[in-house]
Amino acid sequence: MTIKLLAIGKTDNKLLQGLIDDYQKRLGFYIKFEFEIIPDLKKVKNLSEEQQKQKEGELILGKLNATDALILLDENGKQMDSVGFSNYLQKHMNSGIKQLVFVIGGPYGFSPEVYAKALGKISLSKMTFSHQMIRLFIIEQLYRGFTILKNEPYHHR
Repeated sequence: MTIKLLAIGKTDNKLLQGLIDDYQKRLGFYIKFEFEIIPDLKKVKNLSEEQQKQKEGELILGKLNATDALILLDENGKQMDSVGFSNYLQKHMNSGIKQLVFVIGGPYGFSPEVYAKALGKISLSKMTFSHQMIRLFIIEQLYRGFTILKNEPYHHR
């Protein structure tokens, strides 16, 4: 199985990008992982929130294969602890899917078409974080999840 992370817009903080790169490299020891950036929309001042979600949704859906399992990182999603998340990953790996895709949307969330395609929604916290921070958090949690599945000591350092 491959895990793919899609995110809208690049990370402009070099320190944060360094941490993302570090955890992405670590994660590669456990599973094939891809991180793809969808460029920010241009000329958004003339677009309503709904129009922005619609255009971003088209870009997101355009990156998916028909057989992908889509999981949205969404403030209204299911919350779980790290052990629960590792079990969630194991369940998806056992299901035989080829690619599990996590998506971090734009500032206004997702279009109805993206929600309709999704198998599930996950929330990493009740707190609000920047979209750039969430990238680090989800990659770190993926890494942590695999160390839990392999019974490695990272989780309880």
